[in-house]
Amino acid sequence: MRFFPAFRHFGLVAAVLVAVLGLWATSLHPAWSLLAALGVLLCGLGIYDLLQTRRAVLRNYPVIGHFRYLLEGIRPEIRQYFIESDSDELPFSRRQRSIVYQRAKSDLDKRPFGTLENVYRSDYEWINHSLQPVHIADHDFRVTVGEGPAQPYSASVFNISAMSFGALSANAIRALNAGAHRGGFYHDTGEGGISPYHREHGGDLVWEIGTGYFGCRGADGSFSEERFVANASEPQVKMIELKLSQGAKPGQGGLLPGPKVNAEIASTRGVPEGEDCHSPAAHSAFSTPIELLQFVARLRELSGGKPTGFKLAIGHPWEWFAIARAMQETGILPDFIVVDGGEGGTGAAPLEFTDHVGVPMREGLMLVHNTLVGLDLRDRVRVAAAGKIISAFDLARTLAVGADWCNAARGFMFALGCIQSRSCHTDRCPTGVATQNPGRQRGLVPEDKATRVCNFQQNTLRALRDLLMAAGVEHPDKLGPEHVIRRVSQTQVSALGQLYPALRRGQLLQPPGAEGHGHAVFDLFWEHARADSFVAPARARADQPL
Repeated sequence: MRFFPAFRHFGLVAAVLVAVLGLWATSLHPAWSLLAALGVLLCGLGIYDLLQTRRAVLRNYPVIGHFRYLLEGIRPEIRQYFIESDSDELPFSRRQRSIVYQRAKSDLDKRPFGTLENVYRSDYEWINHSLQPVHIADHDFRVTVGEGPAQPYSASVFNISAMSFGALSANAIRALNAGAHRGGFYHDTGEGGISPYHREHGGDLVWEIGTGYFGCRGADGSFSEERFVANASEPQVKMIELKLSQGAKPGQGGLLPGPKVNAEIASTRGVPEGEDCHSPAAHSAFSTPIELLQFVARLRELSGGKPTGFKLAIGHPWEWFAIARAMQETGILPDFIVVDGGEGGTGAAPLEFTDHVGVPMREGLMLVHNTLVGLDLRDRVRVAAAGKIISAFDLARTLAVGADWCNAARGFMFALGCIQSRSCHTDRCPTGVATQNPGRQRGLVPEDKATRVCNFQQNTLRALRDLLMAAGVEHPDKLGPEHVIRRVSQTQVSALGQLYPALRRGQLLQPPGAEGHGHAVFDLFWEHARADSFVAPARARADQPL
């Protein structure tokens, strides 16, 4: 190219030659008119590329520069199908996706010829087996939530995490709820409200209420008790979940543009059709930890005593401590807390939020679990967790470090047929899962996918049962951090219980000893947490290191 700078215009030159050749050939026989038309169109494209000012590549490389954008557009698919290994997690590996597809279809899910894992790499984890395995007859493991309220709920240890109608298609919602109904597990509505498609098959619902109060909002966007009672009193709604933040985009609100607010979405969310639908970053119904708990108690009362709790992705530890301090001082307790991992979820978010905002699920879960243990409240508040849970080992590890049950979103999307095209936010989902395009969602057949949703959940629980039997553990609630082993170096392994310090029952109710609570974050912030404010303590504002 150094000796022929015009090579940059090779595409345009070739288009001119094709046009000239085509016109000459057409004069000999009309059949060549298509070649001439192609050449003329390419010439027009090349001239446009030279004159446009938005893309430097096309100005310098007319016509052929378009190949750059074509290849860039199909790069994710090329990488997924031909380049990435079975273990590359971007964000889910081929092996992770395959195990969901196989269990959803009840296909053979065994692997021959040994593990593909490097068992000597740092962070490799496993569960030790027992020389005296136990027998567990049933894989339907249950947790009772809200033993005190009038309407306690028996939840499965594996359920569908929050995904709203609007983010997912109508057929996807139908399939998820029908699968939940068949398998006897719950379906979290997401903050977008309870749509008609959630109601069609009668599967158990956990109604998630976010900052937009969709389905229970007044004309001014504030919380409406009357509308809340109308939805919460439905027998299909089993629990109420107040969303404080989510792992996909913690600390952010949302905006659904008016053109996307069609009649169905407007009716479901209780907003005007065709107008921008805004979800604020924070709740308007409360502003302090005590007010938060009072609001939770009010929701429980209005719902007729259904288990009521909240979901959050852990951020500033002193804000969580402020909520815990309010529980201690007021005696008002949520029935459950769902810890969402900062590693993201189905919601699209800016890169900085996806990659660098929010505490990952395991650390967030252990902080919440330890705090409740330290306050001697753990037996009275259930804790759930969500964050890249796919396999039975993911379930077991999460239950071992403090969860009573687990939720999954993307795992159930794979069961619906998601191929991880990562086009959820474009309305061009190729499998009809995350789109409102009627033509695209027509490809998803709810009856077939409902069977797969149920199969995935049931077969994963069977695998969990097999893991527990091999480990000599009779129920998931008997799992502890001592059961999960991690390699920390080439020559050292340790149980998670040794790697992560744990608080003793009631430890936070006692004055800290000479060495504090034995856990840095509690030593720094617990004693300064205030039940009446989320404001950072003075030492945090003074940039004290964690």
